[in-house]
Amino acid sequence: MSTVPTIAPLPHVGKVTQARVALSEWTKLRSVRSTRWSFFAAVVFAIGIAALACTVVAHHYPQMDPREQANFDALGVSLAGVQLAQLAIGVLGVLVITAEYSTGMIRASMTAVPKRLPVLWGKAMVFAGVTAALMIPAALIAFFVGQAILSRHGIDIAFTHPGVPRAVIGAGLYLVVVGLFALGLGAIVRNTAGGIALFAGIMFVIPPLMNVLPASWNNAASPYLPLAAGEAIMSIDSSGNNLSPWVGLGLFVLYALAAIAVAAVLLLRRDT
Repeated sequence: MSTVPTIAPLPHVGKVTQARVALSEWTKLRSVRSTRWSFFAAVVFAIGIAALACTVVAHHYPQMDPREQANFDALGVSLAGVQLAQLAIGVLGVLVITAEYSTGMIRASMTAVPKRLPVLWGKAMVFAGVTAALMIPAALIAFFVGQAILSRHGIDIAFTHPGVPRAVIGAGLYLVVVGLFALGLGAIVRNTAGGIALFAGIMFVIPPLMNVLPASWNNAASPYLPLAAGEAIMSIDSSGNNLSPWVGLGLFVLYALAAIAVAAVLLLRRDT
């Protein structure tokens, strides 16, 4: 007489916790090829562009006009790579969330975590942590490499100069916020092309378009745009109408939090 085989019950794996969701998101992040390439590009841009810019400037410095020499920004040129690094980080921030929507994997994620929001928090925490761990050291390396090149011509700036440590470390923090802002936008749009277009439009298209406004309006509004507000942390020059460094970065953080908050509301209201 044949017997029906019994299937042993699956072992109890415990309840869903934010820590376990974060671990799952870390596994997803590090197992995707685009993550490695995007972070690699961001680090190379941050360090390589800084070295290239400092080399070019150092070579041409003796031929510069005295006024240009007097206004030379040794710190700014060593952080020139941040301008390209933020593009790589922003694109990756969008992909962190939209890639799951494009493949349909988001349904599995939301099935495993029915409350949904821990998935968004986990993605944000893991992405922010990895970005900070890579880009703060990259900014420091870019600074010291750039200043080593400039020091051959005596036009470098010391790390101990007032405001320099804040600006250099702030460059890494700025890139973290860029990534979170892009992640929030990607979660709102849920489409890779749309998320990247929205991120690029807000960060890189709107600021130059402000020049069509009357000068007084432009000067009053431009410092409060995400790009200008965030980049204030990398400046040691308090002149002009820019926001103070920490106020600017704080405003940019609010932009990122607002994007993530809107994404959280939509995540609860929309189907996956």
